Amino acid sequence: MPHITTKKKTILITGCSTGIGFYCAKTLHQQGYQVIATARKEKDIKKLKQLGLYSLQLDLNHSHSIQQAIHDTLDITQGSLYALFNNGAYGQAGAVEDLSRDVLRQQFETNLFGTQELTNLVVPIMRQQGYGRIIHNSSVLGLVALAFRGAYNASKYALEGLADTQRLELRGTNIYISLIEPGPILSDFRKNSLKALQNNINIQDSVYAEQYQKTLERLQKEGAAVPFTLPPDAVYKKLLHALENKHPKARYYVTFPTYLFGFLRRILSTKRLDKILAKI
Repeated sequence: MPHITTKKKTILITGCSTGIGFYCAKTLHQQGYQVIATARKEKDIKKLKQLGLYSLQLDLNHSHSIQQAIHDTLDITQGSLYALFNNGAYGQAGAVEDLSRDVLRQQFETNLFGTQELTNLVVPIMRQQGYGRIIHNSSVLGLVALAFRGAYNASKYALEGLADTQRLELRGTNIYISLIEPGPILSDFRKNSLKALQNNINIQDSVYAEQYQKTLERLQKEGAAVPFTLPPDAVYKKLLHALENKHPKARYYVTFPTYLFGFLRRILSTKRLDKILAKI
């Protein structure tokens, strides 16, 4: 792999308006990376530019936006790209039987289809230059499923399947694919999930109306809603290893719940694991 100094490393990051994406973009920029931070809304792009970052509009729901962002990124980086961090995503809460086809499609458009389209546009660039890193921000819910998170679970399971497959297909190319598996991280993720639940699920008429009230309370809670919640720095440390280690890992667990459920999934039967997951 050609030697690249840290100052010349370029990285495109999606979902940089808040939380993990914002923290990682800002911190990598401080460490000398040339960061292209993307967001959907103009106000967030302005905020990122005020920090001295290159910032572009990118909406994962629209192919034209994805293609334009790649075109503009290559203009900024003079045709090369060291890394892509697929961080942009949201969580659609709701029982599976309450998810309409359109709601499921919206979840997959952002969390899977747009993410994979962007990845596939980046791969030829990395093939031509002979190196690259593609890091997907997945979830503990890409390893195990929790009730009332079916759309998000499914999108992350699918993302993991595509990433695992593409990692095999890219063996020997010096293009490495890694999955980061956070659990609970302090961010605006719950706020966005709350909006998606209220906008897309008929809570009042659902047979799960009572359970939804508990979900609403959890999503509206300020600060850490569950134990073992970590700050975005915990994800950043894993991202940095995936970017800079000579042999990046295929998967990076972040929080205690991820380590725990990754372990339990290997040693327990499905029936016994379901009993544990049903209590959460």
